[in-house]
Amino acid sequence: MIKDEYRSIKNRSRGLYKDRGSKFISIAIPLESEDQVKKLLDEYKKKYHDARHHCFAYKLGTDDDEWRVNDDGEPAGTAGNPIMGQIKSFDLSNILIIVIRYFGGTLLGTGGLIRAYREAARDALENSQIVKKTIDCTYRLNFPYEAMNDVMKIIKDRNLEQSGQDFGLDCSLTVRFRASLEDEITGRFRMVDKLVFIKTY
Repeated sequence: MIKDEYRSIKNRSRGLYKDRGSKFISIAIPLESEDQVKKLLDEYKKKYHDARHHCFAYKLGTDDDEWRVNDDGEPAGTAGNPIMGQIKSFDLSNILIIVIRYFGGTLLGTGGLIRAYREAARDALENSQIVKKTIDCTYRLNFPYEAMNDVMKIIKDRNLEQSGQDFGLDCSLTVRFRASLEDEITGRFRMVDKLVFIKTY
């Protein structure tokens, strides 16, 4: 069975860690896709344009195959990895954590940096609301009126979320359901005469 449930955060949250004059501001952000990352990084680089470093880590999906860490000029492994460590420690996905550093004039050393980025990320997560979410599929259905009863029976039987109904000369609507049900639902769609369905997400 497809694993289609995961833990993430409901809204953006902030955290803070200070050490010997350096300030580490952390922002945890729920993420839908990798395409959002650059835009979000640009947003916070502009907002904190006078900071020395904008380090981050993100993870997407229910497997460990879609993730990235970035040290943004800090010594290798001292920023992105500790941030990712907290994402994994809290068992979260579809999340981006950015930690912005203002340098305080005193070098913290490798251990100090790892601790600072870890604690800043943890503080943001401790200030967040963690929720369970599902990975869903969305399909657009197109069918003639005579197929209406068969289509609506599937929607009702499996309690599918529907939207975008258009009942003109022909009928069309969008349905959304959990990814683990995809084979079963599309199998039932195939049994409906003259129904054409297209996956949109």
